[in-house]
Parts: sequence; structure tokens; C-alpha cells
Amino acid sequence: MVGLIGKKIGMTQIFDENGKVVPVTLVQAGPCPVIQKKTDEKEGYTAIQIGFEEVKEKKVAKPQQGHFKKHNSKFYRHLREFRLFRGEEFNQGDVLDVNIFKTNEFIKVIGTSKGKGFQGVMKRHGFSGFEQTHGVHESFRGPGSVGQCAQPSRIFKGVKMAGHMGNERVTVKNLKIIKIDTEKNLLMVKGAIPGHNNSIVYLTK
Repeated sequence: MVGLIGKKIGMTQIFDENGKVVPVTLVQAGPCPVIQKKTDEKEGYTAIQIGFEEVKEKKVAKPQQGHFKKHNSKFYRHLREFRLFRGEEFNQGDVLDVNIFKTNEFIKVIGTSKGKGFQGVMKRHGFSGFEQTHGVHESFRGPGSVGQCAQPSRIFKGVKMAGHMGNERVTVKNLKIIKIDTEKNLLMVKGAIPGHNNSIVYLTK
């Protein structure tokens, strides 16, 4: 389903018609011009490729420069493909903006979570740790036993341990659009969106 490339601006809050506080995330969504249209006859599937954040030619890699020139397009920092479903029709040169969404509509947002570096099992997996008394010695935040002895004398794959946390692709579904600013291409989405401020996110219906 068609969507938009956007940039997470940050979080704020607004008041609804009943005076209740609603936490929202501001997302600058588009405008995203259609760079290329892919068809069943040529590529084997139907999709559109859209761009976001126009840049100078020298800031784009040479293979991408040729791609943009081939399709008579300006140069963009980000590219993304969206599959088209039955009834959706877009052509090369069309510009997608926040008008493809509606207020109170539910959307799916894909982003990259904040990187938190190397973390222990308590923060990474929610382990409770050990008692603080009764002879526990220098292992208050440790993982405990992780392997076996003579048989099979190895640690199985997938055991929850300390390690790199965050900086992963995260998908959040059913986020509600509270308000749309068509002049500034801003979406106010209820709740939190993965990633730091100014990170790139992908929004679909």
C-alpha cells in the first residue's frame, strides 16, 4: 500500500475537544515525488519509487545520479519503494504529500530505534537480578546460569545475554493521526514513534 517517507521532528502534546491532553509525535511527511513506476510487464510487480529531501547532485553517489537522470528527476537523499494495490494509480512525476492520509485514520510507522550500546540482561531483557543479601556475592545484576555441563557442553543459540541493544528496525501499528497540517506537511500522530529526532520513518496506511 502506498505511503510516505517522513522525518520525525519530536514529541509534544495537544488538547482534544474534551480538554484532555493527547501526547503526539510530529512527523514531516513528504512531499515525495514519484521517481520511477515499476510494472508487472517489466519488473514483475507493481510499485512506485518515491524520493524525499532534495539535495545537490554532488551529494548523491554516481550510480544514483544516473538513476535520477534516466528518469528526468531531481536528486534526493532518500528513496523508498511502495507496492501498489488494486485501485491505486500513480505515475512518474506525481507528488505525494500528507493529503493521502485523513484525520483519525490509523497508520503503520517503520523506523530505526535509538541505539543504546552494550547493555546488561536487566536492561536488555528485563531480568530481575539477584537478592541484595543472603550471601549473594558480586553478581547482583548477572544473568545466572546460561549453559549445560557435560551434555551437551555448549550454550544453545538464542539464550538471552548481555549485548548490543537498540538500533534495530521497529514497526509500530495502529497509530492514530490526530491532526494534519497541509501547509507545512506535518502529521500529528498519537503516541511514540521509534527513533531519535530528525530520523527517517516510513508511513503507510
